Amino acid sequence: MNFLQTIILAIVQGISELFPISSVAHSVIVPYIFGWNLSEEFLKNNFLEFVVMMHVGTTLALLLYFRKDWYQIIRSLFTRDSKKTLMLIVVGTIPAVILGALFEKRITEAFSNVGLAASFLIVNGVLLFLGERFRQKGTKKLEELTWWQAVIVGIFQSFALIPGFSRSGSSMTAGFWLGLSNEESARFSMLLATPVIAGAAVLEIPKLIQHHPAGLLGLSVTGGVVAGFFAFLSVYFLMHWFNRKEINTMGPFSLYCIVMGAGVLLFKSLA
Repeated sequence: MNFLQTIILAIVQGISELFPISSVAHSVIVPYIFGWNLSEEFLKNNFLEFVVMMHVGTTLALLLYFRKDWYQIIRSLFTRDSKKTLMLIVVGTIPAVILGALFEKRITEAFSNVGLAASFLIVNGVLLFLGERFRQKGTKKLEELTWWQAVIVGIFQSFALIPGFSRSGSSMTAGFWLGLSNEESARFSMLLATPVIAGAAVLEIPKLIQHHPAGLLGLSVTGGVVAGFFAFLSVYFLMHWFNRKEINTMGPFSLYCIVMGAGVLLFKSLA
């Protein structure tokens, strides 16, 4: 990776991590579209750690934007305030932790498979469409979810382990189906993403520091800063979008995923 490639990928990563359009798929597709000569060894052995460093920037952006929520959550540990929001986040995080640990090797190998990423990006678009089409008229607040409903949202979030599925898109779709309002579904999705992304960073950054090729650590830090900036802009836009718009919130993202995925597959078949 060079500096320009890092900046481009970090911008795309910062936007696509929180938009329901799959950051993992874009991390695979963007190098392919631009014709970057990234070795298969780099993709399988170093790319995940490189991307995870950008996740650190995303995590900081989420913590900054939802600082009031996290303050209340942490405060609840030391007071008699309700701890239900914290427990819903913990319960909802468990599926991704278990599945991520079980399938880490296969997930890493998928970073070199453009066709797989594009195909599942189309499936993600269909999921967003179905989520919008069959959603309930959401009125629930986050605190009204049951523990099992939080697990269901967490399972949907785990779809993002497959390149092409969006973490936010999958979890928000589950929230819609369980009756959460637009804003509450988006809020829970973003709160739920924070420990998952941060946890991945904690696991992968030591590998990057210990085994990184020359210069990769500095590029990774640069990518993290840029990704964090664009992630903050993305979450600001998304929360306002879901707060103000009550219908067809997923429509534009669904169409984008289907068109992008199909376009990449067509391009790949003609290349």
